[in-house]
Amino acid sequence: MHMIGQMLMMGLNLYSFAVLIYVLSSWIPNLRESNFGQMLGTIVEPYLEPFRKIIPSIGMIDISPIVAIIALQFASTGVAAIFF
Repeated sequence: MHMIGQMLMMGLNLYSFAVLIYVLSSWIPNLRESNFGQMLGTIVEPYLEPFRKIIPSIGMIDISPIVAIIALQFASTGVAAIFF
């Protein structure tokens, strides 16, 4: 059980980093249009989409990825509480 918990925690942390990299890639011109950016988009966008439907943008600033990362951290805390 301990190993399953560690794997879930590692997966959630890696996904959090993927979301963060995807968000920061919007600051670099043409990075999201590259093969790497498109691959990362196919992994991250399905997770971010429900948050974007619930949380409106503030002007040109999209705060839904922040809420999505916080939700992943809550999930990571829950996994830690269950398995450890």
